[in-house]
Amino acid sequence: MTLKSGVLWAKIMEEVADALIYCHEKKVIHRDIKPENLLLGLRGEVKIADFGWSVHTPSLRRKTACGTLDYLPPEIIERRTYNEKVDLWSIGVLCYELLVGSPPFESPSHIETYQRILKVDVRFPPSLPLGAQDLISRLLRYQPSERLPLAQILEHPWVRAHSQRVLPPSIQMAS
Repeated sequence: MTLKSGVLWAKIMEEVADALIYCHEKKVIHRDIKPENLLLGLRGEVKIADFGWSVHTPSLRRKTACGTLDYLPPEIIERRTYNEKVDLWSIGVLCYELLVGSPPFESPSHIETYQRILKVDVRFPPSLPLGAQDLISRLLRYQPSERLPLAQILEHPWVRAHSQRVLPPSIQMAS
């Protein structure tokens, strides 16, 4: 797997999306998806760690401000009620950071970072593949309801084009 080809990053996006589908089905919002909270298993599988900010909420509606600055979605910054779609925003930030090397809204001051997040001021370097730009831009939406659902991340053309993920036979049969 080479970093340039996108294979590794597509695999990470798939596995994080898949893990979050499970969490959200169990009414758990992680609220702190970032590189430091991902682990690699012995077979190269990606695992989500650090559920310290996560919350089990049957209604999936929260108002608590928490998380890592560069990964905060607009609704948390504005202290609006939010739901599991905050994790979709974080996946978009994660994808950008893995491919570019820094978070999309990183700025010299916290205030500037907040402002860029609220404007969804994403600047894509020309070297970033168009498919990856499309995936990221579909996740980094101001309106949570407009963010690409987790299941559609798994089917996104950029992810599919780079995917080398092989599902266990039991999962393949269920599909």
